[in-house]
Amino acid sequence: MTPAVKQLEKLAIYYQLHQYHHDKTNHNYGLEAAEKLNIAAEKIFKTLVIETEAHQFAVAIVPVAQQLNLKATAKALNAKKAIMAAPKKVQTTTGYVLGGVSPFGQKKKLPTIIDSNALKHSEIYVSGGKRGLEIAIAPSDLLSVLNAIHADIAD
Repeated sequence: MTPAVKQLEKLAIYYQLHQYHHDKTNHNYGLEAAEKLNIAAEKIFKTLVIETEAHQFAVAIVPVAQQLNLKATAKALNAKKAIMAAPKKVQTTTGYVLGGVSPFGQKKKLPTIIDSNALKHSEIYVSGGKRGLEIAIAPSDLLSVLNAIHADIAD
């Protein structure tokens, strides 16, 4: 059981786990999940870690088929600028490896922004904390558990 699953269990949040065999040569983790689980890509969301000009980290959750708009994300965080966090910092801060970063059960609680597209669905999928593991959850539960905000942060 990953820290993500443990957190949801502890909070008694309804979710469903979906596993698939991850192809180690595939580095497009989210689209691989969509294909292998036969789920529309717009329902699968990737968890990205950014760093602001003040060296503060935050989590941005966006659909896998879209790109993160760093300007919009910085604005939503009331920051001047944001960049993608270095992979080593992502692993140190979250406790997860790239391609398996879950918004749940991270080592440090980070401010979290979820793209507004998530609210269009009754259920979305996010990483379960390792490659090949997805958590299906209601967007409202995702917002609540993470004490997150939503904004238009995807292009």
